[in-house]
Parts: sequence; C-alpha cells; structure tokens
Amino acid sequence: MSGINRLDIKQLRILQLLLQERNLSRVANLMGLTQQAISEQLKKLRHTFDDEMFIRTSNGVIPTQIVENMEDNLNQILSDIDNLISPENFDPASLTGVLQICSSDYALVTVFPILIKTISSQAPNLKVVIRDFETDNLHQLMVTGELDLVITFPKFIPDNYPSMLLFEEHHVCVTGVNSRFKGRKYGLKEISEMPQVIVSPSRANLKGSHDVWFEKKGFKRNVIMSVPSFSSAPDIIEASNAIGFLPSRLLPHPKVVPIEISENPPSFNIIAAWHPRSQNNPLHKWLLGILKENFVSNKGVAS
Repeated sequence: MSGINRLDIKQLRILQLLLQERNLSRVANLMGLTQQAISEQLKKLRHTFDDEMFIRTSNGVIPTQIVENMEDNLNQILSDIDNLISPENFDPASLTGVLQICSSDYALVTVFPILIKTISSQAPNLKVVIRDFETDNLHQLMVTGELDLVITFPKFIPDNYPSMLLFEEHHVCVTGVNSRFKGRKYGLKEISEMPQVIVSPSRANLKGSHDVWFEKKGFKRNVIMSVPSFSSAPDIIEASNAIGFLPSRLLPHPKVVPIEISENPPSFNIIAAWHPRSQNNPLHKWLLGILKENFVSNKGVAS
C-alpha cells in the first residue's frame, strides 16, 4: 500500500490544525484528543510524507517548507470533503470539529449570544473558536480556510466574497451620566468642538468612522482619545468627561446617556461573509439559516 493510501481524514484535520495553531497541545484540545494521540498521528504523517513535517520550538512547532506548500491544497481537499455532505442528510447534531469565526467585539455582544446559543443546542459536539478581528490579514485567513465566517462591516470584505446583510445599525451620540454635556440639544458645530472618544478596532490611531461625514459638513472633530473596542468605550467616555458615538444596540449602558443632536450620522450595515468555496457547504447554509432567522429583516439578502 502506498503512503498516500494510509492517510485518513482525521490525519488531514490534524495536519490542517497544526498549520493553523502550531501547537500540539492546542490541537489536542480542539480535536478532543490527548497530546500523545496527536504526536502519534504526526509520527504517521512523517512516515507517509517522508518529511519531518513540523519542527519543535520553545513556543510550539513550525512547519517545514513541504508542509507549507501543501496548505492551500489541504484546505481545498477538506472543504471538498465537507461539501460531500448533501443538504438532505445534513444533521447538525452529528457535527464535530472546529468552527472558526472572526468578529469585532460589537458583534460579540449583539450577534454571538444568539448564534452560540443555537449552535450549542443543535450541534453540541461542534467546537467554536472566535478570533480577534484582523483587518490586514483577513483575506489570507479566509483564502487558507482558517476562517469559516466573518461578521463585520462591508468595507472590510473583498467585493467578490458572498455575504448576507444581517441588519442596519446607527450610532447614537452619548456622554457620561454625570457629564456637563448632558441634558440639552446641540448642533453639529458644537458637537465637533467637544472632546471626543472614538473606537478604532482596526487601526491604533485617532481616526474615526465619522470623520469624513463631519468634514463634508464643514467641521473637524476634536478627537482626544482612541480605544480598540466598543466594550471599553462607555467607561472611557464617562471617565474622560467626553462624548462619543456608540451603536444603538449597545445601549442603554449605565455609564453613558444619549445626547440629542441636530443631525445624526449615516447608518451602516452589519454583514456575515464567507469565502466563495463555502457557498454550497451545508454547514455554512445551516449557520446562515440561524443568522437569517434571528437577524435578517426584509432588506437582508444574500449576494
């Protein structure tokens, strides 16, 4: 029997996870196996491919060039195997393995509690990894199959990727519960001059999503601070005696109160996106069905 005929799907899954995680202990946890079992499978892979495959380091393992060269083909093979499951025979309860989803902390609060509740109920053996949002590396992660689904804003997703509009959202101007700014209505000029805290999850800078909108109105924002997450913004806005713009679904919040302003910023969309190769994957169809049932309005469409 040739070496390639000794391969099984479990070994390919382990190989894929080792390429992603580069740590035997983490792969063992994700697969529900012991580290010794992973080491045994790696030994078999080394024999099959006549290559060291992964070299141990103080922080884990690094792949050899042979393994790195096969990563794209490996991801495609496993995706094709997943797609062999016909929709009529698809049973979420039989799902195993790891689902990798990328999202901002905003989606973690507004989307994931409902999504994860359904996944846990219908597919109790499916493990879920939620990754930090990596704007610069997003396309590469999706191409290599390291991400199954992304929940984010449309501007971060390549135009040729299929997506589903989950809902339309808008920002609300807020200030601290004890702020000197609360309790009256302001024009945009006044708002632009107030000290502002912005949320910048993709870039560590003082540029916010509404800068262009203010500039078109003829005003420059007085941004004094940038924070990386929406979850930290209310505390910082309250502590700094500043104002900020938060998505409406994160309100009410005990640390901030809305401010009435003469004109509100334009609304924005929240979407789910995935790589084109997953378009007909039953697992993805199931996930999108959950999202559609719970979030998609009449305006939500798949593209």
